[in-house]
Order: sequence, then structure tokens, then C-alpha cells
Amino acid sequence: MKWHRPGSLARGPVCTALVALLAAAVVSGCAAEGAGGNTGGKRPASPAAGQDGPPAKAAPAEALSAYAEKVRRKQAARVAAAKKWRLAKVPLVAPEPPAVKPRITTRKGFEVTGGDALPPVFTTVPTKERVVFLTMDDGAEKDPALLRMMTELDIPYSAFLSDYVVKEDYGYFKKMQALGVTLSNHTLNHRYMPGLSYDQQKREICGQQDMMAKQFGKRPTLFRPPYGNYNRDTLRIAKSCGIKAVPLWASEAFPDHMEWREWDRDLHPGDIILTHFRGPGDWKGSMTDMIRRVMKTVTDKGYAVARLEDYV
Repeated sequence: MKWHRPGSLARGPVCTALVALLAAAVVSGCAAEGAGGNTGGKRPASPAAGQDGPPAKAAPAEALSAYAEKVRRKQAARVAAAKKWRLAKVPLVAPEPPAVKPRITTRKGFEVTGGDALPPVFTTVPTKERVVFLTMDDGAEKDPALLRMMTELDIPYSAFLSDYVVKEDYGYFKKMQALGVTLSNHTLNHRYMPGLSYDQQKREICGQQDMMAKQFGKRPTLFRPPYGNYNRDTLRIAKSCGIKAVPLWASEAFPDHMEWREWDRDLHPGDIILTHFRGPGDWKGSMTDMIRRVMKTVTDKGYAVARLEDYV
């Protein structure tokens, strides 16, 4: 399903479904006709009492009507949520995830010596779809309003956690995980990796893997080094602990502005957006203010937010 602008959201998916359902109806009709030919054109005898067959499937028209109603209700909920949370525009809907995930390679200039077999380091996912990915780091601010807002708006995001701030309230992030958010590795104590010995880095990275397995029941496959800094040891250790990829970021979101890595100060298909779990004590605003800001930028530029783990 391709994304559509809000005004045409209901129409696009329904038309797509209509084509598929009409095709199904033709196939169904041909199958029924063929069955009739095998019995001389006569309708098959009804089952004897107590031997009724399975219930009949819904007719294509009924299925189409049900799907259209589902799309309408979902879009109405998004419109209502956008109004409730004071978004400038209703967020665009991301397309269906790719059937096959794209091949991820290390961005030019981000390589390490002898790193061909190590997890790739990248800032953008290779895709032609107008989607971007929202990621949040550390876990210092634990705002319940953020969980409600993102759930009601149906905006996917990924969290990269550091234990030194997460351990204050593991329950908050367990709720986040239960809502479908993937929790990934951002080290135990958010230290500058290149300044640490091999063993110190291993404790930071693999220790966080162990902590997340214990608290959240799963060892992450994605890792983001603090400050985006790493060396060859960082990637070697990450790989040894089960890490498959190292997503950095192409832009960073704040409640009152955006910061850009690229010279053109713009979004591009597949860009990863970084932000942090912060509140008014650190920022000029709250987590929900930050979401309003970043979603205005994303939507104004014609992009939808997709789930990073569907592509990586």
C-alpha cells in the first residue's frame, strides 16, 4: 500500500483493495462454474442433517465494504488524534514494509580499517519510498504522555537505551515495548567508546545486551554508540554480542528546531532522525512538543514515518 496524502487516504487503499477483491471474485466465479460443470451443471446436493459443511465465506462486496469501513475508522482516529495533540497536519501513512529488506552497507567515510565483516554503520536506509525513521536515545525522560501520543497517532519509533538512566523505571520501557516499540542498545553508561579499552567497551556494550535480555526478554540486534563515536574495537565487540547493524542519524529533532548532517539541510528517503528522551529541564519544551515539531517538518516535506526494524 503506497502512502497517500490525508485528503485521499481512504480512497487509495480502497481502490487497491477493490481491484484485488474484484479479481478474487472473478476467480471465485470461475471456480464455481467449473464445479458446476463437473456435476453436469446441477447444484451439488445439500449435506445431510448433522453434516453441514464449513460456513460460507463473505462475498467480495461485503469484504470490500468491511475494509473500506476499517480504513475510514482508522483515518478518522488519526484525524482526531492529530487534533487532540495539536499537530499542524495529519501525519502521512507509510507504505507497506518491503517484502525483502534492503542491503545495508557502511556509509562512505564511516568505515574502519578491516571492517568489511563488521556491522554496517549508516545514517540513511536505502529506499526510494518517501519514508524516514524516528529514533530516541538514552531514556532519561519518562513521560507517560509520549506513550499515549505516539500510540494514538500510530507513529512508529525506535528506542536506544542506556541502563544508567533506564534503571530508574524499567516498567516505563516495558510498557513501551508492549506497545510495539523495539528497544535497542545504547550502552550501560553512555561513555565515549574510542576513549575506552577493549575490555571497558565490552562491558559497556555486552553488559547492556545482558541487561536488556534480563529486563526485556530479548537481546537487541541494533546498537548506537554514544555521541555516534566508535572505532574498530567498538564494532568488533558489538558483533561478538549479537549486534547486526549500527544506525546513526542524518538529522536531529528538538522541540524548537532541527539540526542537519547533510549540506542541503533537508530530508531524504530513508533518513534516520535522532532525538532524545528529554523534558523541560533540558529542553525548551516537552517530549510531546518535540513530536509536534518533528512531525510538522516530516509531513510538510511529504514524508511518512516508517518502522526502522521493517527495513533493517
